[in-house]
Amino acid sequence: MSEQFSIFRKFPTLEQAKELTTLFQQHEIESILDDNVPPVDVTFAGNTLQNEIEVRIKQSDFERAEKILEKNAEALIDNLDKDYYLFEFTNEELYEILLKPDEWNKFDYTLSQKILKDRGKSVDKELLNSLKNERLKELAKPEGNQKPWILTGYFFSILGGFLGLVIGYFLWTSKKTLPNGEKVYAYAEKDRKQGKYIFYIGLIIFPVALIFRAFNSV
Repeated sequence: MSEQFSIFRKFPTLEQAKELTTLFQQHEIESILDDNVPPVDVTFAGNTLQNEIEVRIKQSDFERAEKILEKNAEALIDNLDKDYYLFEFTNEELYEILLKPDEWNKFDYTLSQKILKDRGKSVDKELLNSLKNERLKELAKPEGNQKPWILTGYFFSILGGFLGLVIGYFLWTSKKTLPNGEKVYAYAEKDRKQGKYIFYIGLIIFPVALIFRAFNSV
């Protein structure tokens, strides 16, 4: 069975995404471009419904890809002008970048480390790994209260609407991809259970509603 490709980075433009895939091609890392997040990888509460260009790679290549980006960023830093905006950041703001590397590009993440080190601040692998683990734990947490969507899903499922099926399926199966490539369920177990109930109610009532409507239209 072939290994599944997971979202590695998202970009607002195709040009930016192609720059990354070209770099990966040079290092023999397979990648796929996709212009939309698939239905099972979205969240109602998040912003992943926006049209974005995704770069997907095999999860087994995530660590090597990160190292390639880091080396590429280090090479660019050597020729960087001192008027780059990160040099104006406080130490606290730079540590915030290290805490949330998924919200910044690899160049800014690597430069933040260098600036902090140049200022005499402690930045070692143990600290970076600790921050990454804490960030992964935070991102892995289920999305917040989904009660409005649950109520909406039950409403449409009971009425025999297809939308109830869709909402139930999303609540039940939706996953999100963490920066390390791991996929976790987007919603808490209790919300996923409600989504499952909504889906099966809709699965039973929707065909009956279609038959009833067809019968009445005759």
